[in-house]
Amino acid sequence: MPDYTTLCRWQKTLAVHIPYRRADGPLNLPVDNTGIKFLGDGEWQVRKHGVQSRRQSLPSHGLLANRERARKVHLAMDTATPDIRAVKFTPSSDGDSPVLPELLDQIFEGEAIGTVTAPATDGAYDTRRCHTSIIDRQATPIIPIRKNGRPWKEDCPAAVARSETLRATRHYGRAFWKHWTGYHARSQIEAKMRCLKAFAERIAARDPDSQTAEIQIPVALMHRFSALGTADIIRMAGTSKGKGPSCLTRELRNNANVLRQVRTMMT
Repeated sequence: MPDYTTLCRWQKTLAVHIPYRRADGPLNLPVDNTGIKFLGDGEWQVRKHGVQSRRQSLPSHGLLANRERARKVHLAMDTATPDIRAVKFTPSSDGDSPVLPELLDQIFEGEAIGTVTAPATDGAYDTRRCHTSIIDRQATPIIPIRKNGRPWKEDCPAAVARSETLRATRHYGRAFWKHWTGYHARSQIEAKMRCLKAFAERIAARDPDSQTAEIQIPVALMHRFSALGTADIIRMAGTSKGKGPSCLTRELRNNANVLRQVRTMMT
């Protein structure tokens, strides 16, 4: 049985195979990122002596040496399966725009991509680099235009697609554009982020290569669990703003068949 120090050294060169399922038709990829905490070099000093007032940095990485630090995990998920198709682990200081082309490069070149949905996040993905990388894969970018956004002067496919989004947003409103393009499907990747943090809310490795392997292992486990079976979510009843008990009664009456199925499963 190898020692734990040997396993830590092996983790740097560990190639984690992430299985995934393929669905019929082009991929619809929502993209998002989240922060993952990991312990700094002086975490023992913080637990014993308390938080120091002065913040030191590591000369080699420019990261905090006596605090809990964080890195960002970027994910691209297939909404049909739903499996994570691309993972990128970066420092928290890196921006979101340069990572999107690297996520698309992880998708097999011959596999068709239908849409790529990116969050608003103050216009972080509304850049020439992101639009161009999506158009180069023959996909449709679903990226909200940043506030006070203007048409680009360039006459290229990426600028034309962005101008169409800008005109639709200004004419119909952002809410209608999101509903029309299916932008709200990106809520699925937000749920996947919560599942990932349930597995790996905090990582223990301090080497960047080891941290990447430590994140890829929970992703592979999540895919194994999804392959065994996924839950079917059935909307039974609900109320929205401005609707009273009478509306709830109508919804319950309309969903009587669903309720009978639920009772049958419970018995």
